[in-house]
Amino acid sequence: MPNLLKNRELLLAFIIIGMIFGFSTRAENFASPVNLANIFNDTAILIILALGQMVVILTKSIDLSVAANLAFTGMAVAMLDAAMPGFPLLLLVLVAIGIGATLGAINGFLVWALSIPPIVVTLGTLTIYRGMSFVLSGGAWVNAHQMQPDFLGVPRMPVLGLPILSWIAIAAVILVGFILTRTSFGRSTYAAGGNPVAAVYAGINVGRARFLAFVLSGALAGLAGYLWVSRYAVAYVDIAAGFELDSVAACVIGGISIAGGIGTVIGTVLGALFLGVIKNALPVIGISPFAQMAISGIVIVLAVVFNARAEARKGRIILRDSAAKSTEVSA
Repeated sequence: MPNLLKNRELLLAFIIIGMIFGFSTRAENFASPVNLANIFNDTAILIILALGQMVVILTKSIDLSVAANLAFTGMAVAMLDAAMPGFPLLLLVLVAIGIGATLGAINGFLVWALSIPPIVVTLGTLTIYRGMSFVLSGGAWVNAHQMQPDFLGVPRMPVLGLPILSWIAIAAVILVGFILTRTSFGRSTYAAGGNPVAAVYAGINVGRARFLAFVLSGALAGLAGYLWVSRYAVAYVDIAAGFELDSVAACVIGGISIAGGIGTVIGTVLGALFLGVIKNALPVIGISPFAQMAISGIVIVLAVVFNARAEARKGRIILRDSAAKSTEVSA
């Protein structure tokens, strides 16, 4: 049992499984494979957005503009699809990713080059990107009848029992996991957040790592923008309002340290699924929307407390291998 409690991801997985079976006693077929697949599909966009948020948080930063990025990008590609019916879908997706990455790069540049605190930068760009979406659309909606069938249909197309939207989320999980564990950028991300001073002495460009983290977060937000618009078949200024808080909550619940440098992709996915199960279950068992907000807030606070206590117990060992090698060389 003590080993189980020390493994944050395994413990969270058991909690989610327990929740599913607990809710199934109140709602028939809640634990059925079909409903679980629907829950995962409903959570797919949050998973993609939370993965980008996780990378930023690992560098000891935060991106509060991800939902505004999603809204602007979704509006842009929806209007482009409506205005140019023959535009290839693959190019539309690439345009969405490119726009999102550009907006993320703006955040990263302001944080890196001007040394403005990330929370201040992204709080400002959150409003700017929402305003840009309003200016672009003139406040108008883009509805389903204005969008092309493939624009709406491809993410919903089932493959091996899951919609393509779910497979895209799985691919994003694999991609981000590979980046963080198998690339120099991934190692720099953990080092930049764990101990920026030690990272500098190890030859890591902390500013560049944070810049690239914001670019990756923006690219994933851009992809999520297309997926959101195609899934819900509508684009308007206020889509995904407040979703940036859900992305942060998924990271915190999944064990990502707000102080940076600690966390895993699996933890982030489990955090998002935890929120997805709650949001799908509470309305089914008759919990009011106000109580749902309170429950979600309580869960986030408890997760932050749990993270803080866990970090205080085991402390932080930053760049241990590099420090050991340096010691050996000095000796």
